[in-house]
This record gives sequence, C-alpha cells and structure tokens, in this order.
Amino acid sequence: MAKSKYEYVKKFERNDSLLPNTWLVIRVDGRGFHKFSDKHGFVKPNDQKALELMNKCAENVMNDFRDIVLAYGQSDEYSFVLKKECSLYDRRETKIVSTIVSLFTSNYVFNWNKYFPDKELLYPPSFDGRVVQYPDDNNLRDYLSWRQTDCHINNLYNTCFWALVHSGKTETEAENVLRGTVSSEKNELLYSQFNINYNKLPEMYRKGSVIIRQEVSNLKYHLYVISLGTLYTAHSRKD
Repeated sequence: MAKSKYEYVKKFERNDSLLPNTWLVIRVDGRGFHKFSDKHGFVKPNDQKALELMNKCAENVMNDFRDIVLAYGQSDEYSFVLKKECSLYDRRETKIVSTIVSLFTSNYVFNWNKYFPDKELLYPPSFDGRVVQYPDDNNLRDYLSWRQTDCHINNLYNTCFWALVHSGKTETEAENVLRGTVSSEKNELLYSQFNINYNKLPEMYRKGSVIIRQEVSNLKYHLYVISLGTLYTAHSRKD
C-alpha cells in the first residue's frame, strides 16, 4: 500500500496487547436481556430453547476460533477460554473481544428461527464483552467455579420466585416471601409448597452448560472442566 501524509494518525492507536502465557477469558453478556426475554415471551424461570440457542452460538464461535479450548454458559452469558499460548490477532484485546462478541451476536440472530420458528425476532439482541487474564490453572478454575456458583444462586432464587408468581402471588409479594431466605429454606419452599425437588431439575438450569473441543489428535485439556455441568461437544472443523 502506498505511503501517504495521513498515516501519522496510526500513531494515536493504543497498544492493547494482552500479557503472554496467560489464560484469556472472554465473557459475552446479554445487554438488556431482562427486557428482551419479556418482549419475546421466554418461559420463566428457564427457557430451554433460549438456552439451547445460546449453546449453539457458543459452539459456532468455537468452530471459528480453534484457540478456544472451553466455553461455559449460563442464562444470557458465555465465557470463552483461550489457551495460554494463543496468538490470535497477536493477542490484541480489542480485536479479540470485538470479533468474538460480534460473531456470537450474529449467530444469535441467524439461528433464531431454528429455535423459535413461531416467534418473530422483534428487535436485534445486543451483547457486550470483556477479557480477563489468568496466570495459572487455579485462577481459571476459580473463575469457572465463580460463574457456576452465580448460576446456582440465581437459578435457585428465580425458580422459587416464578413458582410463587405462577401460583398467583404478585412479583412484589414473591420478593417479600424470599427476602432474607437461605438456600435450605428456598429448597424447602419448593418441595413443601410446589412438590419440586430442586436437585432433580435439569443440570443445564442448575449448573450451566460446558462446551469442550473434541480433537482427533492426542491434544489433551484440563480434565476438571468436565465436572462443571451439562457437557456439550463442539466438533472442530479441520483446516
């Protein structure tokens, strides 16, 4: 490309290269999804088709980026783990985050009709993204455990909340019933009032979804990821 007098503007670009030899976690999170789920009539507290759509989007992202070794999803978020030696886009933060978020979002729109053939997509969904760097395996494991704990806490509350609402209480009344309760009390409420054994609900609701890459080579990944919930398998394309 020919040089021009305007190329000096490139000097204003910020160097946003991420640290070498660290796990990269890109978390994609729905923006305004409470409103989005209401407008599109998602089943509460969990809409299986909506969660499966999220899983499909994540699987397609993994098929495009082979540096992603694991993905964990719950509700309207997905975390993508890129291997330590990843050199994708020279580890440029904005390039990696923006590309993964835009690909995830476009897949959500593209696959909408496959999961909701009888529902019109009323307006475009929106996702934001961030990257966090973790230096060792323990940090990464604790991150995944944190997100799964968040899934459990939120889902237990929402299961109780919507059971109360569906039984005839207002949302304000349901909030008042649950205010200050601990996990054991929520479990007892579900069982005694609604005959719901929380531990028998689908793992995808209680623990989230995990996607790992299945390779035909001898490449192995950390096995602790298998214990994190419902296991999905993304079949890698071979270049």
